[in-house]
Amino acid sequence: MNDFYFAMLPGIDHEELIWLEELTKRFSPETRQRFLIMYQGRRKDPQTILITSLLGFVGVAGVHRFLMDQILMGILYLFTAGFCLVGTIIDAINYRKLSWEYNKQASMDIAAMLGKF
Repeated sequence: MNDFYFAMLPGIDHEELIWLEELTKRFSPETRQRFLIMYQGRRKDPQTILITSLLGFVGVAGVHRFLMDQILMGILYLFTAGFCLVGTIIDAINYRKLSWEYNKQASMDIAAMLGKF
């Protein structure tokens, strides 16, 4: 398996690609393949986070927070209409950063699970 497989992830940017290559450079090919499969299952596409954050403008705020396993923030957004839309606007602007932080933590969790971090 070569590094090109990481580049095929939907919505991946250069920073995430470098992070994944650096994180998995000492993995054996089999472990790297398992990492990729597990990461694909947990990774959140930035476009999905943007679309679900925009749902806050039509009345269902906080869906993107539930997707990123931030249950309490999702409930808070839901009951406060996305902090009166201010939080929804901020999250819609910063959707790439939100997805990057989630994906980075997910990759570290997977690497730790595989015992190679």
